[in-house]
Amino acid sequence: MMNFKIGIIVLFMSVLHLNAQELQDLSTTYRGEREKENNLVHTKLSVAFNFEKRQLSGEAWLTLAPHFYPTSSLTLDAKGMLIHEVTQNGRALKYDYKDDVLKVNLGKTYLKDDQYTIYIKYTARPDEVKQEGSAAINDAKGLYFIDPDQKDAEKPTQIWTQGETESSSCWFPTIDSPNQKTSQEIYIKVPEKYVTLSNGILVEQKNNNDGTRTDYWKLDQKHAPYLFFMGIGEYSIVKDKWKNIDVDYYVEPAFEPYAKDIFGLTPEMMDFYSSYTGVDYMWPKYAQMVARDYVSGAMENTTAVLHAENAQQVPGQLIDENSWEYVIAHELFHHWFGDYVTAESWSNLTVNESFANYGEYLWIEHKYGKDAADAHRHEEIQGYLAGGNELKDLVRFYYESREDMFDAVSYNKGGTILHMLRSYLGDQAFRTGIKQYLTDNAYGTGEAHQLRLAMEKVTGKDLNWFFNQWYFNNGHPKLEVKYDYNDSSKLVAVSISQNQEEVFQFPLTIQVYEGGKPKTYPVWIDEKSESFSFKYTKRPELVNVDSDRVLLVEINDSKTTENYVHQYLYGTTYEDRREAIENLGDHQSEKIAVTTLSKALNDPYYGLRILAIDKVDISRSDAAEAIKHMEKLAKEDPKTLVQAAAIEKLAITKNEKYIPLYNEALKSKSYAVQNAALSALFALDPQLGLTNLESVVNEKNRKYLKDALIPIYIQIKNEDQMPFVADNLIAGMFFTDDKQTQNIYKEGFQWVVNSSNIEATQNLVDSFVDMGIKYKDYGADQMARQVLNQVLGVKQASQYSNKAEMIKIVEDGLAKL
Repeated sequence: MMNFKIGIIVLFMSVLHLNAQELQDLSTTYRGEREKENNLVHTKLSVAFNFEKRQLSGEAWLTLAPHFYPTSSLTLDAKGMLIHEVTQNGRALKYDYKDDVLKVNLGKTYLKDDQYTIYIKYTARPDEVKQEGSAAINDAKGLYFIDPDQKDAEKPTQIWTQGETESSSCWFPTIDSPNQKTSQEIYIKVPEKYVTLSNGILVEQKNNNDGTRTDYWKLDQKHAPYLFFMGIGEYSIVKDKWKNIDVDYYVEPAFEPYAKDIFGLTPEMMDFYSSYTGVDYMWPKYAQMVARDYVSGAMENTTAVLHAENAQQVPGQLIDENSWEYVIAHELFHHWFGDYVTAESWSNLTVNESFANYGEYLWIEHKYGKDAADAHRHEEIQGYLAGGNELKDLVRFYYESREDMFDAVSYNKGGTILHMLRSYLGDQAFRTGIKQYLTDNAYGTGEAHQLRLAMEKVTGKDLNWFFNQWYFNNGHPKLEVKYDYNDSSKLVAVSISQNQEEVFQFPLTIQVYEGGKPKTYPVWIDEKSESFSFKYTKRPELVNVDSDRVLLVEINDSKTTENYVHQYLYGTTYEDRREAIENLGDHQSEKIAVTTLSKALNDPYYGLRILAIDKVDISRSDAAEAIKHMEKLAKEDPKTLVQAAAIEKLAITKNEKYIPLYNEALKSKSYAVQNAALSALFALDPQLGLTNLESVVNEKNRKYLKDALIPIYIQIKNEDQMPFVADNLIAGMFFTDDKQTQNIYKEGFQWVVNSSNIEATQNLVDSFVDMGIKYKDYGADQMARQVLNQVLGVKQASQYSNKAEMIKIVEDGLAKL
């Protein structure tokens, strides 16, 4: 499962002012591996759908065997269902069904390895399911009907399932636990116009001569019940290949021309991951489908990944970047870590999600280089640090809900820890170790101890210290670093103190720069305070602690502006340059900082060029050189995102000489560049901006240009565009830290709230309800209720003729919360 919301949640939490303790979700209840009385062996299903009632009619043939001890009973998870009959070889079995648990009396005692099959006829009613989702997976009813009545002209009719964590039992009876593994076959009956997707191979399609068709899908390899999947709808299927394996992309017909632009790197990813792990992709196909109204980011259903609609992008977006590429990589790597070897319990989720998270880094490093990968890692670390996660162990046996495990510890921190382990062991040893882990536990389950044992078997190293510290404990080092130069003895003393409560041990690299060349000194830290001395010929221009930039660590030191200049010019990593740019941006009263920031505008990595653009103060009298660089970037940079950032910065000058530049930018294929140009023209001359807006914007591209359009429509109070504005207010109000943007969007909020526009009111209410439900675990429902109560008060006090209708819209929204 891809938790792509971590960054958004971090911003949202900052708005709600949640503290770390409120986010721990710790419990005194031990959450271990689910006890095995019976083991699933094979699951056969036959399903059909009642679109009107949003229900599934199902038949299940479950083959099981006792795990070890003799048993005469079977306990299954079956949430929100009607159970019509339970039989074995035509003989009715006694059963009890209550509280979402089906207990079956088998009528005889079975011994270990005795296989038996039972038949269950049932109706799945997802709307009757009571369990709740989480921040990562915002709903948990397992089976979803999207616009089944075909009343929404903006949405296609779809059916899809979401099994993680334990929601497959909302649409078929099973033992819904990650430590179960079963092969499967599914017969899916649908109207002929729909295509289907499920796990494994499509064996047969049979027309039923009644306007329906039955598709038969089969997967012979065993996998966990939460990875079962069905997807149904009107899709275009774009074919691809990896070796002799089918690789298919299921997209809405409008996106068929762009499917390979979005997903087309998948075969190369399969090749890379097979090579990196030493274990070839092991499943019979690989398909990816896009769903409307999906409850998370994406899900690694075995051979049948489901993506949120955000995956579907058009050329104007893709030219900037494929924002979904790292998600595609994440879900694919899960087919090794999660599907092939599955976490034996949610407490050990790290062996699924941390690896998938780190799979993103590995792919980016392979495809785009170390700077790009380290930039991605930096964002992941910031997500962890901002999320109030310091009291959470990575392997966590105490938590309130299994959904709480899907957080920035299991994902962000866990991926970072794997990066540290790779660095400590060496790349080849790390790769050999993960091959050992995958081979030892193939088609089975795994936990952190098995990962440790595999790495120890390969390397001969004892790794208990590493795993006890990083997997079975919490927090991270917070270092206070001080430098003391003694020119008479030609020694620099580097004092390092750990400021967190528990002392960590770790290898650390320290680089001492004389001129542009560093000398690297590896040291070992294992005490609260330590000091190391290094000789020099002339006073070093820079002493760089943690020069490898591998550790998950916070460092507070006393570098000077001159040190940071040297660090930018001669540092060996992305983090060196990033840290220098950040600090030099705060010291632009010193000419050397301004000069170096100007040089950073030509950094080899585009992300740092964007950062430098953001940091440079072009209002200064000595900014001429930087402005000249920026003009060139706006016109010629090979990355359109850099062009857009440069245009946004130049717009601050409100200089009319840039009008030709902005007009030319409007012709760009990049939506980021067009957004920047529209905003710049409006800021310079509102009438000129509106004229260009009318010539550029249409119904097809409007939603892609909303970053520019929403603030413009708010400022000119365009009544016709109020519904569009109302539908897009939340992003600017809450999910940005730019104060000016927040203020404009808040002005837009007041404009909508005080209007009589029914459609805008409905859109505003719907957006707050949606946010409140999605981020309920973080108190968003309370905040949404508070906001909507304020809206209700305004509507009640209004004198509009449609006052009653507007009041009902708000009250209905409050009822949903």
